[in-house]
Amino acid sequence: MASPRMETFCCPNRDAATEFVVTFQPVLFGALSLGSAALSLLFAILQILPKRKGYRRLGQYPLPRPASSSRILFIISICDILGCTGVIVRSSVWLGLPNIVDHISVVNNTDVWPEVFCVGSAMWIQLFFSASFWWTFCYAVDVFLVVKTSAGISTIILYHMITWGLAVLLCVEGVAMLYYPSISDCEQGLQHAIPHYVTTYAPMLLVLIANPVFFNRTVSTVTSLLKGRQGIYTENERRLANEIKIRFFKIMLVFFICWVPNIINESLLFYLEMQTDISDNSLRNIRNTALITWFIMGILNPMQAFLNTLAFHGWTGFDIDFSLQQRRELVWDSVSTSAANMTSHNPVVGTTLLYQSHVQESQKNMMGNGQHHSDAISVLSEGSESSTVEIHISSELQDYEDVDADGESLENSVRH
Repeated sequence: MASPRMETFCCPNRDAATEFVVTFQPVLFGALSLGSAALSLLFAILQILPKRKGYRRLGQYPLPRPASSSRILFIISICDILGCTGVIVRSSVWLGLPNIVDHISVVNNTDVWPEVFCVGSAMWIQLFFSASFWWTFCYAVDVFLVVKTSAGISTIILYHMITWGLAVLLCVEGVAMLYYPSISDCEQGLQHAIPHYVTTYAPMLLVLIANPVFFNRTVSTVTSLLKGRQGIYTENERRLANEIKIRFFKIMLVFFICWVPNIINESLLFYLEMQTDISDNSLRNIRNTALITWFIMGILNPMQAFLNTLAFHGWTGFDIDFSLQQRRELVWDSVSTSAANMTSHNPVVGTTLLYQSHVQESQKNMMGNGQHHSDAISVLSEGSESSTVEIHISSELQDYEDVDADGESLENSVRH
């Protein structure tokens, strides 16, 4: 679980609210966190492994090099996986060596290794989940900029500098202020701990507030592009816009589910800290709510790794490709629609948002008597390594009824 309370707990002279939640049923909490993180890690890795067949095939037409969006989504998944790994290690040690928690106290200040492990594991978890937040924010910004300006103005190197730089800077700065003057003797007081909590929750709140705005603006821009191409808004284009909205909604839904309990829990604990006696009977409901949200956090925070892969790519299946000779480059799947193309030189061109996609069963769309011409309008230069979004808007001269008759609709164009 990624909570600044875990880092505060590493102080031997921690506050009463932190002591209250962290020491309540630690074995049960550790077991739930360990189980949730282990399942999330297992399924997240399963999701991103290359698969033998199905949804990433483009028939006879090769895919261009993936845009930076595939790298951004991959990095987000890697950050989540590394964060889950930290949760697994910390929970396993605390369950296997329960006495290590008792050694973090004012009475026993000679053994520093429990405090070192406590601080190190907490910083590891905070760093990678914080980096995941920054990457998610940069993803939304880049999607909007690329669609709005029709140019790949951002680079993956710039994103690395922003995300990792801010994640490391805020993590180190927050921890340094929290453990001043030393880990064994942290300065007490709510005002002293506030900077640490601000640096932890700032990127989280940024994603919760800013990303929906960027996603909404992106959808509006894409809708305008779809309408303006031929001056009409067909059913296929309407379905495409809805699919884009659903994808963005899934991403934000996962984030809200996994991290809003943290904000609620932190608000309750801050309120308890301001009370003279947190054991007062009038605060019973607040204490119970804080404990409930604390356990919810322990379960949902690690699950972001798996849930994010579902939001990004859907369920990719169990058919893992273990072939070493013909290892195919992993191309992240997203919203896509297949459009027919009958010319001898032009491939099937679909509508793609967020990252490179495929067209399933392209040979079926190559058959028939009608002629379908595709205008591929790339919002940014095709194959650009700095791009996050590539949208191909297909304008057809004939109706799509023959395509729908073959079952090549938007919803089943991707094999999940």
